[in-house]
Amino acid sequence: MTKLIIALDFSSKTDVFNFLDELKGETLFVKIGMELFYKEGPSIVKEIKELGHKVFLDLKLHDIPNTVERAMKNLKELGVDMTNVHASGGLEMMKAAKRGFGDKGKLIAVSQLTSISEETMRTEQLINTTLEESVLNYAKLSYEAGLDGMVCSAMEVEKIHHDIHKDFLCVTPGIRPKTSERGDQKRVVTPTQASLWGSDYIVVGRPITQANDRKQAYLDIMQELEQN
Repeated sequence: MTKLIIALDFSSKTDVFNFLDELKGETLFVKIGMELFYKEGPSIVKEIKELGHKVFLDLKLHDIPNTVERAMKNLKELGVDMTNVHASGGLEMMKAAKRGFGDKGKLIAVSQLTSISEETMRTEQLINTTLEESVLNYAKLSYEAGLDGMVCSAMEVEKIHHDIHKDFLCVTPGIRPKTSERGDQKRVVTPTQASLWGSDYIVVGRPITQANDRKQAYLDIMQELEQN
């Protein structure tokens, strides 16, 4: 079954723990991004882990191989369950990241951000292929580097599972229930669509964290996933 990761789209620890209190009794898989991590530091990871929740630390490392390897060793010490790098950093950088992080958690790569359209990719990144071809190329490099999976749009999941490996994890942001606005996402699908297409994890933030009844919004998405 497709699993849910909740993006903690908050700017402070107070907001995070207020939210977690609202979902008390639920064991969650949460995503800590740059905004929260840079404000609160490594302690926020440890405190959430102490509550029994899983943590996807979404920092998208992208640097020379040696720097990334050493950084990953530090992230491993935090006990995070999942973290990531930018696949555009190249094969050697991803191999170095894997050496640093080891096998205690899942290491995945970011291909093309779901806020990037094919037109933007062509005109700004000067990548003269289709968006799907670009994502598949990054997926192949990530798999060759020994990574566990890929952050991608749900629209690319079936192709990745078919062309790369059925067990290569596909973690898909850009998920919006039918009643939610797209926001800054360009390539969006519903939880049901993502599940039917084979997403291993979906990442949902604002439709839960900014809902009037946040626990009910969480339960509604969980129920939707369980029906597929």
